Amino acid sequence: MKSSFSTIISSAPTVLVDFYADWCGPCKALAPILKQVKDELGDDVKIVKVDVDKNQPLAGQYQVRGVPTMILFKEGKQVWRQSGLVQKDQLKQIIQQQ
Repeated sequence: MKSSFSTIISSAPTVLVDFYADWCGPCKALAPILKQVKDELGDDVKIVKVDVDKNQPLAGQYQVRGVPTMILFKEGKQVWRQSGLVQKDQLKQIIQQQ
């Protein structure tokens, strides 16, 4: 998946990757926030969800130790990351400022 993931994070100017797990409560709380951010920012951001249980090598490559972990890529380069829940307005501001 590594080469296809590289293609994905370079496929749009701004890509937010959400590393999550189905059993994770905060991940479930984050899902509607991500949908709202996508609805409000539209084509300004591409949001990709990665299930850490199904993609352990990728999660390891990006040193994901807890879920949810979000990593923001600009032009294919990592510019921001955070573990834990982020509120919608804060997340929008981070995406727009990078």
